[in-house]
Amino acid sequence: MPEKGLIFDIQGFSVHDGPGTRTLVFLSGCPLRCQWCANPEGMRRKHNLMYTKARCKAVQNHCSRCVSACPVGAVTIDAQTHLPEIQRVKCMDCTDYACVNACNYEALRISGKEYTVDELMDVIQRDRIFWDSDGGVTFGGGDPMVQWEFLIEALKACKARQIHTAIETEGYADTEVFLKVMEYIDFAFVDIKHMNSLKHEEKTGVRNERILENLRALKKSGWNRRIILRTPVIPGFNDDEENARNTIAFMKENGYFEINLLPFHRMGTSKWEQLGLEYPYRDVPNLTKEALYPLQQIYLDAGIACYVDTDVIYSVHPIRRASRPAD
Repeated sequence: MPEKGLIFDIQGFSVHDGPGTRTLVFLSGCPLRCQWCANPEGMRRKHNLMYTKARCKAVQNHCSRCVSACPVGAVTIDAQTHLPEIQRVKCMDCTDYACVNACNYEALRISGKEYTVDELMDVIQRDRIFWDSDGGVTFGGGDPMVQWEFLIEALKACKARQIHTAIETEGYADTEVFLKVMEYIDFAFVDIKHMNSLKHEEKTGVRNERILENLRALKKSGWNRRIILRTPVIPGFNDDEENARNTIAFMKENGYFEINLLPFHRMGTSKWEQLGLEYPYRDVPNLTKEALYPLQQIYLDAGIACYVDTDVIYSVHPIRRASRPAD
């Protein structure tokens, strides 16, 4: 078991990521590279250097402390903008973070912090008084299954404390790992982004066969807690009727009857910029909930419970609490 897990955010008081009021734990690392990703700082299973230009005082105060501090010469001042320019290839594996420590304006920061299971549980338990009867912890990312060994130990610690557990996952993991993690999960969101594997690969970097096989294997295993499939609806990618009907066919064939459609948004744009990356969907308009109602109706007409955006009904089924005791 790894002694520590890398976590890039912990958020309390969530009411949209599982039953009740929840604490969200975002683990670093994801096997997919979705071009619309809202949390790109969670893609790598490493710390990330984030630069916020709006906070930088290089121009106003003629500051270049980050340039002087960098031990590998990765930071220079651009001759035209007079702002720091970061050669991220040089600093990709840096563990010194001298530039961050040198910045007086918090324009530079490191995303990601290591926690032991005990340290993580201490943070989680602080929120416990704010959970209602159905609340608990939701593990997301990135994709939490990338750090599956740490995740399982954290889930065991939750079970030992009678904490309801949920997961948000891409489902792209070795089947043995996927099923092992799910043994400790009380509620799950699993993404199903496109039924055409080549199109799936074009926009996410991986094919979809492993995801679909894991969903089949989960049903065959007898896992009987609540699961809602999730589709982020992306204009020009998976917003068509054909993909919806193919998804419905897969769901019915494998015993899945709930899906959550998420309207595309550009809220992750600034994070891409902070990572020095070009956001591929910068010029694509956000989708409204209303734009997804025709797709929703296709699912409803087929007998699939379909929720748009945050309209998930969590009280449809009784939620099993602490479904598996700690080992």
